[in-house]
Amino acid sequence: MYNRVKEFRKILKITQAELAKRSKVSRNTISAIETNKKVNLTYEKMLNISNALNEKVSVIFFND
Repeated sequence: MYNRVKEFRKILKITQAELAKRSKVSRNTISAIETNKKVNLTYEKMLNISNALNEKVSVIFFND
């Protein structure tokens, strides 16, 4: 799945661990998302990550 998690995380200058804490999604899941590995990603997780990155779900996870 297309995503810009790593790009926005780097802009905010936060680690995967910090993003995991802010989004309440495990660091392993964040890592898997950033490396485009298969992951069971619910809308709730996408929303939590997007909120932690101060951006819309569509911008982070889809071509907007």
